Amino acid sequence: MQKLIQKLKSPKFKAAFKDYLVGVAASAVAMGIAFAADFAPEYAIIIGGVTAPLAAWADKNRKDYGRK
Repeated sequence: MQKLIQKLKSPKFKAAFKDYLVGVAASAVAMGIAFAADFAPEYAIIIGGVTAPLAAWADKNRKDYGRK
């Protein structure tokens, strides 16, 4: 149990979890725009396809974990 707690407190895990939350927020924004504007599903996919890379570009913590 101690190893798990230490892993959850590590900077790499915190950076990865923050990156995950940014992706979830980008998805929520894309779906919110699609629902609010009553777009067809294909437009919602395009909005999501543009929103996700922009959110990843805006978040600079990806170098803190994973590939470098």
